[in-house]
Amino acid sequence: MKEVKGFWDGKKSQISLSVPNLSEDTLDYVKECIETGWIVKGRFVTEFEELLAKYTNLEKVVSVQSGTAGLHEAYRLLGVEYGDEVIVPNVTFIATINPALYLKAHPVFMDCDDSLNMDLDKLEDFLENECEKKDDGAYNKKSGRRIKVLTIVHLFGNLINMERVMTIAEKYGLKVLEDAAQAMGSFYTAGKYKGRHAGTVGHVGVISFNANKIITAAGGGAILSNNLDLLERARFLTMVAKTPSPYIYHDSVGYNYNLTNVQGAFGVSQMKKLEKFVEVKIKNYNLYKDLLKDIEGIKLLPFNEGTRSNHWYYTIVVDEEKYGLSRNELFEKFTDAGIQTGPLWGIMSEQKPFKTFQRYKIEKSKYYVKNTLHLPCSTNLKKEEVLKVVEKLIEFSS
Repeated sequence: MKEVKGFWDGKKSQISLSVPNLSEDTLDYVKECIETGWIVKGRFVTEFEELLAKYTNLEKVVSVQSGTAGLHEAYRLLGVEYGDEVIVPNVTFIATINPALYLKAHPVFMDCDDSLNMDLDKLEDFLENECEKKDDGAYNKKSGRRIKVLTIVHLFGNLINMERVMTIAEKYGLKVLEDAAQAMGSFYTAGKYKGRHAGTVGHVGVISFNANKIITAAGGGAILSNNLDLLERARFLTMVAKTPSPYIYHDSVGYNYNLTNVQGAFGVSQMKKLEKFVEVKIKNYNLYKDLLKDIEGIKLLPFNEGTRSNHWYYTIVVDEEKYGLSRNELFEKFTDAGIQTGPLWGIMSEQKPFKTFQRYKIEKSKYYVKNTLHLPCSTNLKKEEVLKVVEKLIEFSS
């Protein structure tokens, strides 16, 4: 296999793809953790959760060490057990899928539409024609297994049509897990869920604060829900399922998934800047949109109407015939120029650990994984850096 140059080769880019935007107040908060000795537990975890809850219009949230940890708990909270099936998107990061397998569940991969989010037409077609609806839910005719959860992803902060998702889920007795890892700061501006944030519509939602997200808690994640009983259960599980007693006793298998106070310190600092970061993201996206519109063979993917997206990633589709270079060739040219870009992840149904699982009418996923590229989009990206990226795009096609 040919070695592909890119941001995995240790070469430092002059313009990064998506990096944290940190400030000096974070140092003050972390210094307090060190000076007081409260590096694991402490006030910053509580304050971070309160800020998250207020921002997303929820009564409570539960913070965890990572988005993946949150997804693991979420699948369990929604009752996923050995042998159950979960419907998942074929275009996503692998962390959407892995936690279902931790619980010995079976993913069923669903194709994407032109927004790269799950194709809801194919989802309905699968449930209507390939499944049997019983009193306790939907069963896959092919496998005989019950489908317990529908997992959707708001890819790159672009909100899927949750009105339709929830209608489908209710019809077939499915629980909805919103993987909103990439969508902190995205919310609906129209329709039934106007004002609702990503991760707060489904039965459980999960956000990630990994270093490449719009805000970071030096890692970290959060579990969101309007169901306070579920959140109470989530809190219990994150604390290794320890009963509230001085005599340590466990009546369930839990996880050591607590967010640390040091992570909370990062999160508190970042939350105070979130709206400013979104403003920068939107401004730079619109600049790219204006500058790219006349470059033949390059299409900047739009964000869905009726939403205020956080514009986490800026994704272009490369038409090799019209542009003159393939996506891979363009990726390598950017790398040589010191500009960090990112190909779309390989589609999930073709990953080695998942090849034996069912997939349904996979078509568009294959096209987009071959032809899409993410452009630099950090929240500290400067106008002159956007201009440089576009300048190179024009130069490379000449």
